[in-house]
Amino acid sequence: MSILAVKHLTTAFRKNGTWTPVVNDVSFTVDAGETVAIVGESGSGKSVTAMSIMRLLPEKNSRVSGSVKLDGRELLTLPEKHMQDIRGNQIAMIFQEPMTSLNPVMTVGRQIAEAMRRHRHIGLSEARAETIKLLDRVRIPSSTKRFDEYPHELSGGTLQRIMIAMALSCRPKLLIADEPTTALDVTVQAEILELIKVLQDEENMGVLFITHDMGVVAEIADRTLVMFRSRALEAGPTEDIFDRPVHGYTRALLSAVPRLGSMADHALPATFPLVDVETGQVIPEKLTSPPLERPILEVRNLVMRFAIRSGILGRITSRIHAVEDVSFDLKAGETLALVGESGCGKSTTGRSVLRLVEPVSGTIKVDGEDVRAMPRKRLTGARRKMQMIFQDPFSSLNPRMRIGDAIAEPMIAHGICRKREAHDRAIDLLEKVGLKPDMADRFPHEFSGGQRQRISIARALTLNPSLIVADEAVSALDVSIKAQVVNLMLELQERLNIGYLFISHDMAVVERVSHRVAVMYLGEIVEIGTRAQIFGNPQHDYTKRLLDAVPVADPHRRQQRKLRTGMEIGSAVRPVDYVPAKVLYREAAPGHLVKQN
Repeated sequence: MSILAVKHLTTAFRKNGTWTPVVNDVSFTVDAGETVAIVGESGSGKSVTAMSIMRLLPEKNSRVSGSVKLDGRELLTLPEKHMQDIRGNQIAMIFQEPMTSLNPVMTVGRQIAEAMRRHRHIGLSEARAETIKLLDRVRIPSSTKRFDEYPHELSGGTLQRIMIAMALSCRPKLLIADEPTTALDVTVQAEILELIKVLQDEENMGVLFITHDMGVVAEIADRTLVMFRSRALEAGPTEDIFDRPVHGYTRALLSAVPRLGSMADHALPATFPLVDVETGQVIPEKLTSPPLERPILEVRNLVMRFAIRSGILGRITSRIHAVEDVSFDLKAGETLALVGESGCGKSTTGRSVLRLVEPVSGTIKVDGEDVRAMPRKRLTGARRKMQMIFQDPFSSLNPRMRIGDAIAEPMIAHGICRKREAHDRAIDLLEKVGLKPDMADRFPHEFSGGQRQRISIARALTLNPSLIVADEAVSALDVSIKAQVVNLMLELQERLNIGYLFISHDMAVVERVSHRVAVMYLGEIVEIGTRAQIFGNPQHDYTKRLLDAVPVADPHRRQQRKLRTGMEIGSAVRPVDYVPAKVLYREAAPGHLVKQN
């Protein structure tokens, strides 16, 4: 019997007195113990479908019709009081953007425990103990300490794991997962998917899985629904969707999927081959040029630590060794990928390079200039050639500023052009990242997560920088837009010799775009080398583990995850008097360094 039955679901939003359908006549079912995936480009209606099922849309400006039944019980006409008892208990949802879904003034542990106490009617101490166990299950290190931390103190990947733990805490009949593994590295993603599968088998739970990662779809989905421009184009068993796609959009979607190993015979990065949705014409891949010999970024012995304080006086009790003795170079026109688990120090390294956080020690040179020695005024001018694409697009955009103005603002602030010209260029950049010109007048909250990420990319490109730190720049994008944006970044790199510090957990994309790869674990680079060396001949156990965990976009190769054992999740928290050992490397091949100690 179907746990969830959706029939002729139509959702419209009102703007300026006009109702516009964003989900149009969509029907599907989810059976007990079954996983149904919804795929499609950002803005196609995937997330709105989930929000409509949960009845989380504002009634004033949204209109939902059709039928949504949970175990035969109609939800769309249910009183709100009864719906509150169902949310979190019988239906749970993992949201796409954890920072905007969690209460910023409540510790993460208390938020999970509160859900347990409300729906499972257990005491505070039992809820705390259950929460800590759940945090351990979703691979959050130092779970007892994390219980008492606030959302702003945690990385994006850790916050996503918190959201997953919260959703699973009451063991619901139906789990709606909206991009639940987007912010996670592949090893944690593999374990989270396995955890969801284990709980699904134990509770006979139905799962509605919204994602743009076709590798994940191939790995977990029994059936797949493809959405495009608010409608369901194609639905069926996952193997049929992959083997015999009927619609042109589905074929284009599958053609854009990055596949690990596809670059084995390529000496340099290459653009994605694309299929035109309307004509079916194939746009072939294009190899890029080798980077210049001129170094644009030189990092030596970078160290970044954060103090952990406790007590009324705020005494320092320990420190997080976020980045420890990290060194690397980046040439003009080169892409160096930083990969590793959430919390390993990737984002902190990127922020340190731009002095968005102040390192404890180390040298950072951009175009030969010492960034750490620059006074604040000089640094402001230098940032014109150093830009960052942030991991969380919503929190990096001004909620009160129209996105056309947000993109134009850097050009005006740096005196590059006047307001009218800046606005025209902002519209041109929107089109380059796949957004319509009329979207320039909208505010950030009017866009999907993937669309907001494209806006952030457009804004970073406004000043034609020589260095871009791209922190999970394409992680929130569906595969077709991801391919287009990666192609755009490579084309701009080819033309302008931009150096990219590409921070990512998507190993298949890393393989396509990078010249060299640095693997980080607990704040240290454990292996660094060319793309061919890291993917073709990995030496460090952690690197091998990362590559083993990458999902394959082929449902015929679906199998039980076989992750390498022997590497327990560690913690970068150290005592105050801890003195780290000097990081030593052995040279496996010219330019291929592997951590020894």
